[in-house]
Amino acid sequence: MAVPVPPLIYRGLAAHRILSTGLAPLVRRCPLPPSRAMAGAPPPAGRPLAFDYLVIGGGSGGLASARRAAEHGARTAVVESNKLGGTCVNVGCVPKKVMWNTAVHAEYIHDHADYGFQTSDVKFNWRTIKEKRDAYVSQLNGIYQNNLNKAKIETINGHATFTSDPEPMLVVNGKSYTAPHILIATGGRPSIPPDSEVPGASLGITSDGFFELEELPGRSVIVGAGYIAVEIAGILSALGSKAALLIRQDKVLRTFDSMISSHCTQELENAGIEVWRYSQVKSVTKTSGGLEVRVMCTAPGRKPTFKTIPDVDCLLWAIGRDPNTEELNLDKLGLQLDEKGHIVVDDFQNTSRKGIYAVGDVCGRALLTPVAIAAGRKLSQRLFEGQEDSKLDYSNIPTVVFSHPPIGTVGLTEEEALVKYGKDNVKTFTTSFTPMYHAVTKRKTKCVMKLVCSGKEEKVVGLHMQGLGCDEMLQGFAVAVKMGATKADFDNTVAIHPTSSEELVTLR
Repeated sequence: MAVPVPPLIYRGLAAHRILSTGLAPLVRRCPLPPSRAMAGAPPPAGRPLAFDYLVIGGGSGGLASARRAAEHGARTAVVESNKLGGTCVNVGCVPKKVMWNTAVHAEYIHDHADYGFQTSDVKFNWRTIKEKRDAYVSQLNGIYQNNLNKAKIETINGHATFTSDPEPMLVVNGKSYTAPHILIATGGRPSIPPDSEVPGASLGITSDGFFELEELPGRSVIVGAGYIAVEIAGILSALGSKAALLIRQDKVLRTFDSMISSHCTQELENAGIEVWRYSQVKSVTKTSGGLEVRVMCTAPGRKPTFKTIPDVDCLLWAIGRDPNTEELNLDKLGLQLDEKGHIVVDDFQNTSRKGIYAVGDVCGRALLTPVAIAAGRKLSQRLFEGQEDSKLDYSNIPTVVFSHPPIGTVGLTEEEALVKYGKDNVKTFTTSFTPMYHAVTKRKTKCVMKLVCSGKEEKVVGLHMQGLGCDEMLQGFAVAVKMGATKADFDNTVAIHPTSSEELVTLR
Protein backbone atom coordinates (compact mmCIF):
# COMPACT_ATOMS: atom_id res chain seq x y z
CA MET A 1 0.00 0.00 0.00
CA ALA A 2 1.25 3.45 -0.71
CA VAL A 3 0.09 3.80 2.80
CA PRO A 4 -2.22 6.62 3.82
CA VAL A 5 -0.47 9.88 3.54
CA PRO A 6 -1.51 11.09 6.90
CA PRO A 7 0.04 13.19 9.47
CA LEU A 8 1.02 16.55 10.19
CA ILE A 9 2.62 19.42 11.09
CA TYR A 10 5.60 18.02 9.90
CA ARG A 11 7.19 16.94 10.72
CA GLY A 12 8.32 17.73 13.13
CA LEU A 13 10.91 17.94 14.46
CA ALA A 14 12.60 16.03 17.19
CA ALA A 15 15.81 14.68 15.71
CA HIS A 16 16.08 10.88 15.73
CA ARG A 17 19.30 8.90 15.59
CA ILE A 18 19.61 6.79 12.49
CA LEU A 19 20.84 3.22 12.69
CA SER A 20 23.56 2.42 10.18
CA THR A 21 23.37 -0.88 8.36
CA GLY A 22 26.94 -0.67 7.18
CA LEU A 23 25.84 -1.37 3.65
CA ALA A 24 28.02 -0.30 0.75
CA PRO A 25 26.31 2.27 -1.48
CA LEU A 26 24.76 1.06 -4.68
CA VAL A 27 26.53 3.15 -7.26
CA ARG A 28 24.54 3.40 -10.41
CA ARG A 29 21.49 2.16 -12.22
CA CYS A 30 21.62 -1.16 -13.99
CA PRO A 31 20.20 -0.45 -17.47
CA LEU A 32 17.23 -2.51 -18.53
CA PRO A 33 17.61 -4.80 -21.53
CA PRO A 34 15.90 -3.57 -24.71
CA SER A 35 13.35 -6.40 -24.50
CA ARG A 36 11.95 -5.06 -21.22
CA ALA A 37 8.45 -3.58 -21.60
CA MET A 38 8.34 0.20 -21.83
CA ALA A 39 6.58 2.14 -19.08
CA GLY A 40 2.93 2.65 -19.81
CA ALA A 41 2.69 -0.27 -22.26
CA PRO A 42 0.71 -3.33 -21.14
CA PRO A 43 3.00 -6.18 -20.03
CA PRO A 44 2.90 -9.59 -21.66
CA ALA A 45 0.27 -11.87 -20.17
CA GLY A 46 1.32 -13.06 -16.72
CA ARG A 47 4.32 -10.73 -16.54
CA PRO A 48 4.64 -7.62 -14.37
CA LEU A 49 4.91 -4.15 -15.84
CA ALA A 50 8.58 -3.14 -15.66
CA PHE A 51 10.04 0.26 -14.79
CA ASP A 52 13.50 1.56 -14.02
CA TYR A 53 12.30 3.15 -10.79
CA LEU A 54 9.24 2.54 -8.64
CA VAL A 55 8.43 5.03 -5.91
CA ILE A 56 5.94 4.09 -3.19
CA GLY A 57 4.48 7.28 -1.76
CA GLY A 58 3.56 10.53 -3.47
CA GLY A 59 4.74 12.84 -0.71
CA SER A 60 7.61 15.32 -0.67
CA GLY A 61 10.48 12.84 -0.69
CA GLY A 62 8.97 10.38 -3.15
CA LEU A 63 7.90 12.99 -5.69
CA ALA A 64 11.24 14.80 -5.56
CA SER A 65 13.15 11.58 -6.11
CA ALA A 66 10.83 10.44 -8.91
CA ARG A 67 11.12 13.70 -10.83
CA ARG A 68 14.90 13.81 -10.48
CA ALA A 69 15.14 10.21 -11.73
CA ALA A 70 12.90 11.01 -14.70
CA GLU A 71 15.11 13.98 -15.57
CA HIS A 72 17.94 11.50 -16.04
CA GLY A 73 15.91 9.25 -18.33
CA ALA A 74 14.65 6.67 -15.87
CA ARG A 75 11.26 5.13 -16.63
CA THR A 76 9.50 6.00 -13.39
CA ALA A 77 6.18 5.37 -11.67
CA VAL A 78 4.76 6.70 -8.41
CA VAL A 79 2.32 4.63 -6.35
CA GLU A 80 -0.03 6.64 -4.12
CA SER A 81 -3.25 5.68 -2.37
CA ASN A 82 -4.23 9.16 -1.27
CA LYS A 83 -3.81 12.74 -2.44
CA LEU A 84 -0.50 13.75 -3.97
CA GLY A 85 1.74 15.95 -1.86
CA GLY A 86 1.83 13.78 1.23
CA THR A 87 1.70 15.05 4.77
CA CYS A 88 3.25 18.45 4.09
CA VAL A 89 0.78 19.57 1.46
CA ASN A 90 -2.38 17.96 2.79
CA VAL A 91 -2.18 17.87 6.58
CA GLY A 92 1.16 19.44 7.43
CA CYS A 93 3.42 22.35 6.60
CA VAL A 94 1.21 24.06 4.06
CA PRO A 95 -2.22 24.17 5.75
CA LYS A 96 -0.53 24.63 9.14
CA LYS A 97 1.27 27.76 7.92
CA VAL A 98 -2.04 29.14 6.60
CA MET A 99 -3.54 28.68 10.07
CA TRP A 100 -0.47 30.16 11.75
CA ASN A 101 -0.71 33.22 9.51
CA THR A 102 -4.35 33.49 10.52
CA ALA A 103 -3.40 33.34 14.19
CA VAL A 104 -0.75 36.03 13.69
CA HIS A 105 -3.44 38.27 12.20
CA ALA A 106 -5.45 37.80 15.38
CA GLU A 107 -2.46 38.85 17.47
CA TYR A 108 -1.86 41.97 15.38
CA ILE A 109 -5.52 42.93 15.74
CA HIS A 110 -4.92 43.17 19.49
CA ASP A 111 -2.15 45.69 18.79
CA HIS A 112 -4.06 47.87 16.33
CA ALA A 113 -5.24 50.40 18.91
CA ASP A 114 -1.69 50.78 20.26
CA TYR A 115 -0.60 51.76 16.76
CA GLY A 116 -3.38 54.29 16.35
CA PHE A 117 -5.93 52.26 14.40
CA GLN A 118 -9.53 52.38 15.56
CA THR A 119 -11.05 48.93 15.27
CA SER A 120 -14.39 47.71 16.49
CA ASP A 121 -16.58 44.68 16.05
CA VAL A 122 -13.81 42.57 14.46
CA LYS A 123 -15.11 39.04 14.03
CA PHE A 124 -13.34 35.88 12.94
CA ASN A 125 -14.98 33.29 10.67
CA TRP A 126 -13.27 29.89 10.88
CA ARG A 127 -15.18 28.53 7.90
CA THR A 128 -13.92 31.33 5.62
CA ILE A 129 -10.26 30.51 6.17
CA LYS A 130 -10.92 26.75 6.11
CA GLU A 131 -12.55 26.97 2.68
CA LYS A 132 -9.73 29.12 1.29
CA ARG A 133 -7.08 26.88 2.84
CA ASP A 134 -8.67 23.69 1.49
CA ALA A 135 -9.04 25.24 -1.97
CA TYR A 136 -5.34 26.13 -1.96
CA VAL A 137 -4.38 22.59 -0.97
CA SER A 138 -6.57 21.16 -3.75
CA GLN A 139 -4.85 23.46 -6.21
CA LEU A 140 -1.48 22.13 -5.09
CA ASN A 141 -2.69 18.53 -5.52
CA GLY A 142 -3.46 19.35 -9.14
CA ILE A 143 -0.09 21.03 -9.66
CA TYR A 144 1.72 17.95 -8.39
CA GLN A 145 -0.23 15.73 -10.79
CA ASN A 146 0.52 18.06 -13.71
CA ASN A 147 4.21 17.97 -12.82
CA LEU A 148 4.21 14.17 -12.90
CA ASN A 149 2.41 14.17 -16.24
CA LYS A 150 4.89 16.65 -17.74
CA ALA A 151 7.78 14.49 -16.54
CA LYS A 152 6.11 11.43 -18.13
CA ILE A 153 5.97 9.72 -14.74
CA GLU A 154 3.16 7.21 -14.44
CA THR A 155 0.81 7.61 -11.48
CA ILE A 156 -0.50 4.35 -10.02
CA ASN A 157 -3.41 4.94 -7.66
CA GLY A 158 -3.80 2.37 -4.91
CA HIS A 159 -2.11 0.55 -2.04
CA ALA A 160 1.19 -1.17 -2.78
CA THR A 161 2.24 -4.45 -1.18
CA PHE A 162 5.39 -6.48 -1.72
CA THR A 163 5.24 -10.09 -2.82
CA SER A 164 7.48 -12.97 -1.75
CA ASP A 165 9.02 -13.34 -5.22
CA PRO A 166 12.82 -13.72 -5.41
CA GLU A 167 13.08 -10.35 -7.13
CA PRO A 168 11.26 -7.46 -5.37
CA MET A 169 7.80 -6.98 -6.87
CA LEU A 170 4.79 -4.81 -6.06
CA VAL A 171 1.11 -5.56 -6.39
CA VAL A 172 -1.33 -2.65 -6.70
CA ASN A 173 -5.02 -3.29 -7.35
CA GLY A 174 -4.23 -6.79 -8.52
CA LYS A 175 -1.57 -5.70 -11.03
CA SER A 176 2.14 -6.49 -10.66
CA TYR A 177 5.03 -4.08 -11.08
CA THR A 178 8.77 -4.51 -10.89
CA ALA A 179 11.94 -2.41 -11.11
CA PRO A 180 15.64 -2.82 -10.27
CA HIS A 181 15.28 0.18 -7.94
CA ILE A 182 12.33 0.66 -5.56
CA LEU A 183 11.99 3.57 -3.16
CA ILE A 184 9.81 3.44 -0.05
CA ALA A 185 8.69 6.96 0.88
CA THR A 186 5.40 6.28 2.64
CA GLY A 187 5.86 8.76 5.49
CA GLY A 188 4.14 8.48 8.82
CA ARG A 189 0.95 9.22 10.71
CA PRO A 190 0.06 10.71 14.10
CA SER A 191 0.04 8.37 17.08
CA ILE A 192 -2.99 7.95 19.31
CA PRO A 193 -3.26 5.78 22.44
CA PRO A 194 -5.47 2.70 22.16
CA ASP A 195 -8.68 2.74 24.17
CA SER A 196 -7.34 -0.25 26.09
CA GLU A 197 -4.57 2.00 27.42
CA VAL A 198 -6.56 5.24 27.82
CA PRO A 199 -10.31 4.54 27.89
CA GLY A 200 -12.08 6.88 25.48
CA ALA A 201 -8.88 8.03 23.75
CA SER A 202 -10.48 7.48 20.34
CA LEU A 203 -12.96 10.28 21.14
CA GLY A 204 -10.09 12.67 20.48
CA ILE A 205 -8.51 13.64 17.16
CA THR A 206 -4.96 14.02 15.85
CA SER A 207 -3.28 16.75 13.86
CA ASP A 208 -4.94 15.25 10.76
CA GLY A 209 -8.34 15.86 12.33
CA PHE A 210 -7.39 19.43 13.16
CA PHE A 211 -7.74 20.28 9.48
CA GLU A 212 -11.21 18.75 9.38
CA LEU A 213 -12.62 20.95 12.16
CA GLU A 214 -15.62 22.88 10.88
CA GLU A 215 -15.51 25.54 13.57
CA LEU A 216 -13.22 26.94 16.24
CA PRO A 217 -13.47 24.84 19.43
CA GLY A 218 -14.56 26.83 22.44
CA ARG A 219 -12.56 24.63 24.81
CA SER A 220 -9.59 22.64 23.56
CA VAL A 221 -7.13 20.26 25.18
CA ILE A 222 -3.90 19.38 23.39
CA VAL A 223 -1.80 16.47 24.66
CA GLY A 224 1.91 16.56 23.85
CA ALA A 225 5.07 18.61 24.26
CA GLY A 226 6.57 18.50 20.76
CA TYR A 227 6.44 21.09 18.03
CA ILE A 228 3.09 19.87 16.68
CA ALA A 229 1.45 20.26 20.07
CA VAL A 230 3.05 23.68 20.59
CA GLU A 231 2.00 24.94 17.17
CA ILE A 232 -1.61 23.78 17.36
CA ALA A 233 -2.06 25.02 20.92
CA GLY A 234 -0.74 28.43 19.86
CA ILE A 235 -3.02 28.63 16.82
CA LEU A 236 -6.16 27.66 18.70
CA SER A 237 -5.42 29.99 21.60
CA ALA A 238 -4.63 32.99 19.39
CA LEU A 239 -7.88 32.51 17.50
CA GLY A 240 -9.92 32.49 20.68
CA SER A 241 -10.16 28.92 21.94
CA LYS A 242 -9.59 28.35 25.66
CA ALA A 243 -6.63 26.01 25.32
CA ALA A 244 -4.87 23.68 27.74
CA LEU A 245 -1.61 21.90 26.93
CA LEU A 246 -0.94 18.67 28.83
CA ILE A 247 2.74 17.69 29.05
CA ARG A 248 4.45 14.77 30.81
CA GLN A 249 7.40 16.80 32.13
CA ASP A 250 7.84 20.43 33.16
CA LYS A 251 8.73 21.94 29.77
CA VAL A 252 7.84 21.66 26.09
CA LEU A 253 10.31 20.96 23.26
CA ARG A 254 12.69 19.09 25.54
CA THR A 255 14.97 17.99 22.68
CA PHE A 256 15.69 21.63 21.86
CA ASP A 257 18.26 23.84 23.54
CA SER A 258 17.31 24.37 27.18
CA MET A 259 16.96 28.12 26.64
CA ILE A 260 14.37 27.53 23.91
CA SER A 261 12.54 24.88 25.92
CA SER A 262 12.20 27.13 28.97
CA HIS A 263 11.37 30.29 27.05
CA CYS A 264 8.77 28.66 24.82
CA THR A 265 7.01 27.16 27.84
CA GLN A 266 6.87 30.61 29.43
CA GLU A 267 5.57 32.27 26.27
CA LEU A 268 2.79 29.70 26.00
CA GLU A 269 1.63 30.63 29.47
CA ASN A 270 2.05 34.35 28.77
CA ALA A 271 -0.31 33.88 25.82
CA GLY A 272 -3.00 32.49 28.12
CA ILE A 273 -2.52 28.77 27.43
CA GLU A 274 -2.93 26.55 30.48
CA VAL A 275 0.20 24.37 30.71
CA TRP A 276 -0.50 21.28 32.81
CA ARG A 277 2.89 19.94 33.88
CA TYR A 278 3.61 16.32 34.82
CA SER A 279 0.19 15.33 33.54
CA GLN A 280 -1.25 12.27 31.80
CA VAL A 281 -4.72 11.63 30.45
CA LYS A 282 -6.24 8.63 32.24
CA SER A 283 -9.67 8.52 30.62
CA VAL A 284 -12.03 10.39 28.29
CA THR A 285 -15.81 10.24 28.44
CA LYS A 286 -18.53 11.85 26.36
CA THR A 287 -21.11 14.00 28.16
CA SER A 288 -23.92 16.29 27.13
CA GLY A 289 -21.53 19.24 27.37
CA GLY A 290 -18.75 17.70 25.32
CA LEU A 291 -15.82 15.55 26.42
CA GLU A 292 -14.69 15.09 30.00
CA VAL A 293 -10.95 14.53 30.30
CA ARG A 294 -9.66 12.94 33.51
CA VAL A 295 -6.02 13.84 34.17
CA MET A 296 -3.44 12.46 36.59
CA CYS A 297 -0.78 14.93 37.75
CA THR A 298 2.42 13.43 39.21
CA ALA A 299 4.82 16.22 40.19
CA PRO A 300 8.17 14.91 41.48
CA GLY A 301 8.12 14.21 45.21
CA ARG A 302 4.34 14.47 45.47
CA LYS A 303 1.53 11.98 45.47
CA PRO A 304 -0.48 11.71 42.28
CA THR A 305 -3.57 13.92 42.10
CA PHE A 306 -6.53 13.58 39.76
CA LYS A 307 -8.35 16.43 38.07
CA THR A 308 -11.09 16.67 35.47
CA ILE A 309 -11.38 19.06 32.55
CA PRO A 310 -15.10 19.30 31.64
CA ASP A 311 -16.94 20.49 28.53
CA VAL A 312 -14.04 19.93 26.12
CA ASP A 313 -14.97 20.59 22.49
CA CYS A 314 -11.72 19.30 21.04
CA LEU A 315 -9.23 16.81 22.51
CA LEU A 316 -6.19 16.59 20.25
CA TRP A 317 -3.42 14.03 20.59
CA ALA A 318 0.03 15.23 19.46
CA ILE A 319 2.17 12.60 21.13
CA GLY A 320 4.35 11.47 18.26
CA ARG A 321 4.22 9.78 14.88
CA ASP A 322 4.35 6.22 13.63
CA PRO A 323 5.87 5.09 10.32
CA ASN A 324 3.57 3.88 7.57
CA THR A 325 5.11 0.45 7.12
CA GLU A 326 2.62 -2.11 8.44
CA GLU A 327 0.64 -2.89 5.30
CA LEU A 328 3.53 -2.97 2.86
CA ASN A 329 4.37 -6.60 3.63
CA LEU A 330 7.97 -5.65 4.36
CA ASP A 331 8.45 -9.03 6.01
CA LYS A 332 8.39 -10.46 2.48
CA LEU A 333 11.59 -8.52 1.80
CA GLY A 334 13.24 -9.21 5.12
CA LEU A 335 13.94 -5.51 5.64
CA GLN A 336 15.57 -4.44 8.87
CA LEU A 337 13.28 -2.24 10.99
CA ASP A 338 13.91 -0.52 14.30
CA GLU A 339 11.82 -1.07 17.41
CA LYS A 340 9.27 1.52 16.29
CA GLY A 341 8.87 0.12 12.79
CA HIS A 342 11.06 2.65 10.98
CA ILE A 343 13.06 1.32 8.05
CA VAL A 344 16.76 1.18 8.87
CA VAL A 345 18.93 2.77 6.18
CA ASP A 346 22.59 3.65 5.81
CA ASP A 347 24.03 7.04 4.88
CA PHE A 348 23.08 6.46 1.23
CA GLN A 349 19.41 5.57 1.97
CA ASN A 350 20.08 1.87 1.25
CA THR A 351 17.98 -0.62 3.21
CA SER A 352 19.16 -4.11 4.13
CA ARG A 353 17.82 -5.40 0.80
CA LYS A 354 19.69 -4.60 -2.40
CA GLY A 355 17.67 -2.37 -4.75
CA ILE A 356 15.28 -1.18 -2.01
CA TYR A 357 15.71 2.32 -0.58
CA ALA A 358 13.85 4.55 1.87
CA VAL A 359 13.69 8.31 2.50
CA GLY A 360 11.70 10.68 4.67
CA ASP A 361 9.65 10.13 7.79
CA VAL A 362 9.46 6.38 7.24
CA CYS A 363 13.14 6.31 8.25
CA GLY A 364 12.46 8.16 11.53
CA ARG A 365 15.24 10.73 11.21
CA ALA A 366 14.96 14.54 10.91
CA LEU A 367 11.23 14.55 10.17
CA LEU A 368 11.20 17.59 7.91
CA THR A 369 9.89 18.11 4.39
CA PRO A 370 13.09 19.69 2.97
CA VAL A 371 15.10 16.78 4.40
CA ALA A 372 12.97 14.21 2.57
CA ILE A 373 13.20 16.23 -0.66
CA ALA A 374 16.97 16.61 -0.45
CA ALA A 375 17.53 12.94 0.43
CA GLY A 376 15.26 11.80 -2.41
CA ARG A 377 17.06 13.93 -4.98
CA LYS A 378 20.50 12.85 -3.77
CA LEU A 379 19.44 9.22 -4.08
CA SER A 380 18.27 9.62 -7.68
CA GLN A 381 21.46 11.43 -8.62
CA ARG A 382 23.43 8.46 -7.29
CA LEU A 383 21.30 5.81 -8.97
CA PHE A 384 20.64 7.43 -12.33
CA GLU A 385 23.32 10.07 -12.85
CA GLY A 386 26.31 8.09 -11.62
CA GLN A 387 27.16 10.42 -8.73
CA GLU A 388 28.65 7.67 -6.59
CA ASP A 389 29.08 9.77 -3.44
CA SER A 390 25.72 11.52 -3.62
CA LYS A 391 24.14 11.50 -0.18
CA LEU A 392 22.51 13.96 2.19
CA ASP A 393 24.55 15.57 4.94
CA TYR A 394 22.27 15.41 7.97
CA SER A 395 24.34 17.83 10.04
CA ASN A 396 23.33 21.46 10.67
CA ILE A 397 19.77 21.12 9.37
CA PRO A 398 17.89 24.36 10.14
CA THR A 399 14.31 24.17 11.33
CA VAL A 400 11.55 26.46 12.52
CA VAL A 401 8.75 25.89 15.01
CA PHE A 402 5.77 28.09 14.21
CA SER A 403 5.01 28.89 17.80
CA HIS A 404 4.03 32.35 19.09
CA PRO A 405 6.55 33.91 18.66
CA PRO A 406 8.33 31.58 16.22
CA ILE A 407 11.47 29.56 16.96
CA GLY A 408 14.51 29.19 14.69
CA THR A 409 17.30 26.73 15.39
CA VAL A 410 20.27 25.13 13.64
CA GLY A 411 23.19 23.04 14.81
CA LEU A 412 24.03 21.64 18.23
CA THR A 413 22.26 22.58 21.43
CA GLU A 414 24.48 23.78 24.24
CA GLU A 415 23.96 20.45 25.97
CA GLU A 416 25.00 18.49 22.86
CA ALA A 417 28.05 20.69 22.34
CA LEU A 418 29.23 20.11 25.91
CA VAL A 419 29.03 16.35 25.40
CA LYS A 420 30.82 16.50 22.03
CA TYR A 421 33.54 19.05 22.76
CA GLY A 422 33.83 19.20 26.55
CA LYS A 423 33.08 22.06 28.94
CA ASP A 424 36.44 23.79 28.42
CA ASN A 425 35.94 23.93 24.65
CA VAL A 426 32.44 25.40 24.52
CA LYS A 427 31.47 29.04 24.89
CA THR A 428 27.98 30.52 24.59
CA PHE A 429 26.72 34.02 23.89
CA THR A 430 23.13 34.90 24.80
CA THR A 431 20.75 37.83 24.78
CA SER A 432 17.17 38.51 25.82
CA PHE A 433 15.25 41.62 24.82
CA THR A 434 11.87 43.01 23.86
CA PRO A 435 11.61 43.53 20.08
CA MET A 436 11.11 47.12 18.96
CA TYR A 437 7.67 46.19 17.59
CA HIS A 438 6.45 46.02 21.18
CA ALA A 439 7.81 49.48 22.12
CA VAL A 440 4.27 50.90 21.87
CA THR A 441 2.11 47.82 22.52
CA LYS A 442 0.51 46.60 25.72
CA ARG A 443 0.99 43.02 24.54
CA LYS A 444 4.59 41.92 24.90
CA THR A 445 6.71 38.99 23.75
CA LYS A 446 10.41 38.49 24.38
CA CYS A 447 13.16 37.54 21.98
CA VAL A 448 15.96 35.23 23.15
CA MET A 449 19.06 34.25 21.19
CA LYS A 450 22.05 32.00 21.76
CA LEU A 451 25.23 31.24 19.85
CA VAL A 452 27.03 28.02 20.79
CA CYS A 453 30.72 28.14 19.85
CA SER A 454 33.50 25.55 20.05
CA GLY A 455 37.29 25.61 20.12
CA LYS A 456 39.80 28.43 20.22
CA GLU A 457 38.52 29.78 16.91
CA GLU A 458 35.00 29.91 18.41
CA LYS A 459 33.36 28.18 15.48
CA VAL A 460 29.58 28.62 15.61
CA VAL A 461 28.20 25.08 16.04
CA GLY A 462 24.72 26.05 17.21
CA LEU A 463 22.32 28.96 16.84
CA HIS A 464 19.00 29.10 18.69
CA MET A 465 16.40 31.87 18.92
CA GLN A 466 12.76 32.61 19.60
CA GLY A 467 11.10 35.90 18.84
CA LEU A 468 9.31 37.95 16.20
CA GLY A 469 10.85 37.31 12.79
CA CYS A 470 13.15 34.49 13.91
CA ASP A 471 11.50 32.14 11.40
CA GLU A 472 12.58 34.25 8.42
CA MET A 473 15.96 35.39 9.71
CA LEU A 474 17.24 31.83 10.33
CA GLN A 475 17.82 30.80 6.70
CA GLY A 476 20.68 33.18 6.02
CA PHE A 477 22.39 32.49 9.33
CA ALA A 478 22.00 28.76 8.66
CA VAL A 479 24.09 29.18 5.52
CA ALA A 480 26.82 30.81 7.61
CA VAL A 481 26.74 27.99 10.17
CA LYS A 482 26.83 25.36 7.41
CA MET A 483 29.88 27.09 5.90
CA GLY A 484 31.72 26.97 9.24
CA ALA A 485 31.48 30.62 10.30
CA THR A 486 33.16 31.69 13.52
CA LYS A 487 32.09 34.19 16.14
CA ALA A 488 34.63 36.59 14.61
CA ASP A 489 32.87 36.27 11.24
CA PHE A 490 29.62 37.25 12.90
CA ASP A 491 31.30 40.16 14.70
CA ASN A 492 32.86 41.41 11.47
CA THR A 493 29.48 41.67 9.76
CA VAL A 494 27.93 45.13 9.92
CA ALA A 495 24.60 45.13 11.75
CA ILE A 496 21.31 46.13 10.14
CA HIS A 497 19.62 48.64 12.44
CA PRO A 498 17.04 48.65 13.86
CA THR A 499 16.28 44.92 13.59
CA SER A 500 16.22 41.97 15.94
CA SER A 501 18.67 40.07 13.73
CA GLU A 502 21.41 42.63 14.40
CA GLU A 503 21.68 41.17 17.90
CA LEU A 504 23.28 38.03 16.42
CA VAL A 505 26.24 40.01 15.06
CA THR A 506 26.71 42.18 18.15
CA LEU A 507 26.68 39.56 20.92
CA ARG A 508 29.40 39.91 23.55
